[in-house]
Amino acid sequence: MTLAGVIGVAGVCVLWRIAPAAGIAGAAFFLLLTGSFYLFTRKRYQDIADLSEYLASVYTGLPCMDIRDNREGELSILKNDIYKVTLTLSEQSALLKKDKQYLADTMSNISHQLKTPLTSMFVMTDLLSSPDLPEEKRETFLNNILNQLKRIEWLVSSLLKMSKIDAQAVQFKKEQVPVKKWLNQVIEPLRIPAELKGQTLEIHCQEELRIETDRNWTGEAILNIVKNCVEHTGEGGTVRITCTNTPLYTRLVISDDGEGISKEDLPHIFERFYKGKNAGPDSVGIGLAMAKTILNGQKADVSVESEAGAGTAFTVTFYNQTV
Repeated sequence: MTLAGVIGVAGVCVLWRIAPAAGIAGAAFFLLLTGSFYLFTRKRYQDIADLSEYLASVYTGLPCMDIRDNREGELSILKNDIYKVTLTLSEQSALLKKDKQYLADTMSNISHQLKTPLTSMFVMTDLLSSPDLPEEKRETFLNNILNQLKRIEWLVSSLLKMSKIDAQAVQFKKEQVPVKKWLNQVIEPLRIPAELKGQTLEIHCQEELRIETDRNWTGEAILNIVKNCVEHTGEGGTVRITCTNTPLYTRLVISDDGEGISKEDLPHIFERFYKGKNAGPDSVGIGLAMAKTILNGQKADVSVESEAGAGTAFTVTFYNQTV
């Protein structure tokens, strides 16, 4: 402003020496130009002050408002860029809070799942130290401790696997797997428990059908689903795996004629540590969650349909690669 004033006064003086009328006209134009420049500069400083106030509000944790004005000029571009940055930071902050809450809930659930078997083992260990304990009771307590240790081992192993998948630290292999032969190998550990309950495990699948997936990880996911069906099917029931193939996908439907799932439990069946009304006393609520994590990690889908008393059907869809 000082430099412009000096130049303007010098110009008015020169014009006045040429002609007084030119000097008056020059002074008028100079005042008009100076006033316009002042108003324009004041507006820009006000916009900058608004930006500073906006950034201060974001810094204090207030919701970020939309400050974009969609006008021409570098200041509008700056506003748009600042809004994009603050919106991204706000979303990241929300995700971090969500992850922190999820971690806290997970730790609480893990603590709860471990507390019960550990307490039981402590009690049984104290009883085993008694010299007057009958031999029959001693064997019973030892078997119970062994079962609890196996349960803890499975829980910790499953949690570690799920954590590796969540952290994207698992590289799923892509290999051609003969479906029927592979399914027979997957469900082999469940045949004896099924026979003890008089259940039938059936596989209806074409001999030549193949899918591209990770044999071991996907096998574990399918095993957990079939195991859930076996556990919730009564004596003499049937657990059936049916395969269908189209140019777009290969689908496995794992169904049973068991007790089914209530409408209240059905939306939560794949949530970690969720146990429905019909869950067994030894259920942890992690098997189906791990199955979904493994399958989703390989771009496969899993869904469930069920009615209480009418059985359950899990649908696993593997999408074929298209060129």
